[in-house]
Amino acid sequence: MSGRSFAVGFMIMFLFMNLTGYCYGGLQFGFYNGKCGASDVEDIVRKVVISKFFNDRTITPALLRLQFHDCFVNGCDGSILLDGTNSEKTASPNLSVRGYDVIDAAKTAVERACPGVVSCADIIVIATRDVVSLSGGGKYNVQTGRRDGVVSVAQNALSLPSPSISVSRAIQAFASKGLTATDMIYLLGGHTIGIAHCSLFSDRLYNFNNTGKPDQTMDLSLLTSLRRTCPQGATVDRTANLDQNLFSSQVVDKSFYSQIIKGRGVLQFDQQLALDNLSKSTVAAIAGSSDFTTKFGQAMVKLGALKVLTDTQGEIRRSCRSVNSQTLSSLLIN
Repeated sequence: MSGRSFAVGFMIMFLFMNLTGYCYGGLQFGFYNGKCGASDVEDIVRKVVISKFFNDRTITPALLRLQFHDCFVNGCDGSILLDGTNSEKTASPNLSVRGYDVIDAAKTAVERACPGVVSCADIIVIATRDVVSLSGGGKYNVQTGRRDGVVSVAQNALSLPSPSISVSRAIQAFASKGLTATDMIYLLGGHTIGIAHCSLFSDRLYNFNNTGKPDQTMDLSLLTSLRRTCPQGATVDRTANLDQNLFSSQVVDKSFYSQIIKGRGVLQFDQQLALDNLSKSTVAAIAGSSDFTTKFGQAMVKLGALKVLTDTQGEIRRSCRSVNSQTLSSLLIN
């Protein structure tokens, strides 16, 4: 091939990749096209999600968290879905994770249409995309073609970043997964919707860092409000919205960033994003931008490509909660 032909061919390939989207790790857009007869796999999942969403709007933050906790630990392989006495879902960071019922219902629906074709790992990513869209976020296209992992160990989930982690350590943790600081800050935009329990931030209200005083970075009106919600010595672990904009707390938008700039972050880490030199300029840029939903979708696609299993790796589970029997037998023999 001549240099000119190579250059032309390279440019065509480059343009094609930019028009269709880069295929991370063997994934591709429209992977299931034609693989389920006349049925549209993503439409089957979407219908299940729509039904669940209109019965319970809190399923949006639940699925966002479910996808993050799956992908960040062992890659996006559906390992968080597996039951077991020592599986990931039994680890302390995952005890309050929910949304498993939505994935189960979607899996049942796609198995009915085309058994043994659609992975649970892909269903997580598709379902999360759909609830984001239903909650006012942009409808980003997702890549599919993941296969399901066969290993799920509680110890692995202990690597998930805690709500009190420093910004610098969080950046390092995300970098170890191939995600940039900007990716991290956009992904934290998932906190524009959802809640946190008082037990995760009550120290900021009364005895921050053992000073006997509240966190001085918290807006005074928010402090007063949260103290009413989370009184000292309370026996009930109540909750507060992560986005303190009353009119936007159930909408996927950039409001969260404006709130933390005003000192109205509920979690310590969220507030530090707006204060730390490593992140505050990006937070300010997002708060003043008009393309949050697009960039958030791009970050979710990148998250969804972490350490995926494709081709002959892993399996396609019949049930999202258990490894296929033949795979289990093979694992026991080996």
